[in-house]
Amino acid sequence: MAKTILQDSRLDTIQARALRLLTGFAAGTSYGEVWIRDFNTFIRGSLQVAPQEKVKEMLLRFFQLQGEDGNIVDGFIPKEKAYVGYEYRYSDLAPGWAAHKNTVETDQESSLVQAIKKYIDATGDTSILHETIGGKTVLARLEDAFAYLLKDRWSEKYGLVTGATTIDWGDVQPEKGWGVRINEHTKWAIDIYDNAMLLIALHDFNTILPRGYKPRRDWNTVAAGIRRHVRQYLWQSKAQKYLPHLYLNGSPFSAGFNEAAILYTGGTACAVLAGLHNKAEIAAINRQMLAAAAKEKYATIGITVYPPYPEKEFPNMKPYVYQNAGDWTWFGGRMIQALTANGFVKEAYSELSPMIDRALEQKGFHEWYDVETGAPKGSGDFRGEAGVLYDAISQLRQWAKQHA
Repeated sequence: MAKTILQDSRLDTIQARALRLLTGFAAGTSYGEVWIRDFNTFIRGSLQVAPQEKVKEMLLRFFQLQGEDGNIVDGFIPKEKAYVGYEYRYSDLAPGWAAHKNTVETDQESSLVQAIKKYIDATGDTSILHETIGGKTVLARLEDAFAYLLKDRWSEKYGLVTGATTIDWGDVQPEKGWGVRINEHTKWAIDIYDNAMLLIALHDFNTILPRGYKPRRDWNTVAAGIRRHVRQYLWQSKAQKYLPHLYLNGSPFSAGFNEAAILYTGGTACAVLAGLHNKAEIAAINRQMLAAAAKEKYATIGITVYPPYPEKEFPNMKPYVYQNAGDWTWFGGRMIQALTANGFVKEAYSELSPMIDRALEQKGFHEWYDVETGAPKGSGDFRGEAGVLYDAISQLRQWAKQHA
C-alpha cells in the first residue's frame, strides 16, 4: 500500500494544481470573500505558496472584525466590492473592509481557532497569539469567541451548542426567504457538526496555550462535557449514526417525515476527526457512507446527506442540489483524513481515488458535483476542495513514507 501511494502520479498532479490555486484566499471564482470556514480547510496549502505574513494578515483581520460579544464573522470583502443582500459589519480596526455573518450557523468561531492552530503548527510562529488588536491579545479574543458560543449559542438543558435547522453542515434554513439569517421562523436545534467543530477547536486551543498562561476557565472540562453529551443525546448507538437534529422549539418538518433516517456525512466526518469514535464505530460509519454513495451513479462518500430532504420539507433547496445531497469533496476529503488518522489507510486511499479522478477529469476544483449526472456545480477554482485534497494526500504520503 505504501509503495502504491508513493508511486501514484495522480497525487502529484492534484497537489501541484492545488498549490497553484492556493496563492489566493477567496473561496473560489463565485466568491469575493475570504471565508473562515473555507480558509480553515486550505490554510496548510496556502502556507506552502503564499507569504507567511500575508496568511497571518488574513487571520488577524477576522479578529479586527470580531463582534463586541466575541462572535466571529463568516467572511470579509473589500468595501467597494460589497454587494446587496448581506447585512455588513465595519470596523475602524479594518478600514476598507466589509464583513458579514451567516447567523444560522455556529462554526465560524471554531473554524478560526482551528485555523490559528494549523498556522502555528506549520510556521512555529506563536507570536500571533500575543498580537494586540483593539487592546486585546489574540489569546484573549479566542477565549471571547468561546465565551460567545457558551452564552449565545448554548443549551443549558443539553450542554451542547445550538444553531438554526440546516442540512448537516449547511448554512441555509428550510423556510423560503433569505435562508442564511436567523428570523422569526427559525427552528433552533442541536447537531453534530457544530459540536464536533467546537470539540476540535477546544482541543486545538488547549494545545497552543503558552506555558504559564492561565485561561479564564477550564476549557478541558467544557470539552469533556460536550463529548459526553454528544454521545448521550446525538449518537444513536443501535443505528451507528447521528440524530440529524435535536430540536429546542419544535421541528420545521411535517409530523410524518422521518428525518432520523437521513445520514449526515459531513458532521459525522468531523465527529471522527474530533476523536468521538472507536475503530469499530468508524468502520460502521464508513460502511454507511459507502452504501449511501453506491445508491447514486456519480456519488462519492462526499455526498452531503442521504437520502435528500424532499422539496416539500425543504423548499429552500431541492433534492440533489447544493447541500441537499450534492457531492462535496470539501467534506469527503475530511473523511479521508479521518480514516487515515485512525489507521484505515486502505479504505482512505480507495475512497479518495474517485475524488482524485473527478478533479483530474474536470481539470480543476469545483464546489460540488451533481450525483445524478456527475457535472460540476457551484463555484469554480474552489479552494476548499483543493485544500482538503492537498491535506489528504499529504497525510497519506506521510504514512506511506513511514511504512515504505
